[in-house]
Amino acid sequence: MKVKSFLLSILLVLTASQSMAERLKDIASVAGVRENQLFGYGLVIGLNGTGDDTDFTNQSFISMLNQFGITLPDGVDTDSDNVAAVSLTATLPAFSKPGQAIDVTVSSLGNADSLRGGTLLLSALKGADGQVYAIAQGNLVVGGLGTNGIDGSRQGVEIPTVGRIPNGATVEKAVANSFNRGDTLTFNLNRPDFTTSKQVADKINSLLGPGVAQSLDAASVRVTAPRDPSQRVTFLSILENLEVELGRERAKIVVNSRSGTIIIGQDVTVAPAAVTHGSLTVTIRANAELGGNALPGAGQDVIPRQGIDTDEESGHMFVFTPGASLNDIVRAVNQVGAAPGDVMAILEGLKQAGALNADLVVI
Repeated sequence: MKVKSFLLSILLVLTASQSMAERLKDIASVAGVRENQLFGYGLVIGLNGTGDDTDFTNQSFISMLNQFGITLPDGVDTDSDNVAAVSLTATLPAFSKPGQAIDVTVSSLGNADSLRGGTLLLSALKGADGQVYAIAQGNLVVGGLGTNGIDGSRQGVEIPTVGRIPNGATVEKAVANSFNRGDTLTFNLNRPDFTTSKQVADKINSLLGPGVAQSLDAASVRVTAPRDPSQRVTFLSILENLEVELGRERAKIVVNSRSGTIIIGQDVTVAPAAVTHGSLTVTIRANAELGGNALPGAGQDVIPRQGIDTDEESGHMFVFTPGASLNDIVRAVNQVGAAPGDVMAILEGLKQAGALNADLVVI
């Protein structure tokens, strides 16, 4: 009773406080609580002449008939345009119990033209360990549409060889997890960061007391938790709704070389440097000016002045800012009509020269 009263009092304090920070459930996951991928093989029947004629489809069809005691004579042609071999994929959510239903994605393995109107026969879905965790069967929902011309041309909308069966698989076996084991729970941050990890531990300790949470590294925070399953669920419900201030991300620039898109993150700065690219010259300079009316050597203030100059042939562009940032460089280069490729080349040159104080990521 004391534990329940304590958890209830924590919950009341938590709901009374409001913050603009992120909830812990949105930035971290509980170790051992995860989804599992399932995979299977099956046959889709009832197609209107849009099936496939591959050897493995015929073998699967014959094997299915044998299971029902039907043996075909030798030399009988089993080719059928109404059958297609398919792969099955599904995601088994954490804590799924036998009898619950999950969605199944069905994809053609052969040269079927469409799976529209087909029905998946009873098929097993296995996990990475080879054990069967779900059984799938049902009618497909196919959103694609394809047409063939007399001259062999083809026009398609979406992909008609992939379909879904909503709630098409029944869970047959639960996956064991470590949620109710031991005296601790571990939160793993979605984006590892030492500052965020420390702030998560500090937030939990400020609510539950010192030493309850320990920051293990940039990604993990270990929390002492009740052993009783019902109390552990309530305990985790409280913690996952804690609002935590996130640490600021590292200065980063993401460049998409295919589309020419450049994303500049916060805190990106540049050091004094000069870059020449074709007829375009970019100069990042840092000068010092004397403040006030004092004479040199009389203990006057030194005021740093930084700016960016760009020069393309006979055209000149001058941009002065209190602090030279990468945003100023991109703006200055754009004003002289430089292409995104020029900006990418300049960024790469600045990084190689050690003048770019950020991570440059090219995708």
